[in-house]
Amino acid sequence: MSAQGYSGNPAVQVTNQLVDNNSRSVEYLCGDCDSVVALKRGEPIRCRNCGHRVLYKQRTNRMVQFEAR
Repeated sequence: MSAQGYSGNPAVQVTNQLVDNNSRSVEYLCGDCDSVVALKRGEPIRCRNCGHRVLYKQRTNRMVQFEAR
């Protein structure tokens, strides 16, 4: 067997991709102190500055267009 072009175990590559996807954080705005809070999956929903539990998801910068009929 030739090892040329083979980059390793495919199961390990898939696992690494899943870890990368889960480590992404989403930014929210605190409803009380208006600070930006970055949360990852599984973290408690709480502002790090004031402890407030109401967080608002920021609007996307990507253009979203729908076709109306």
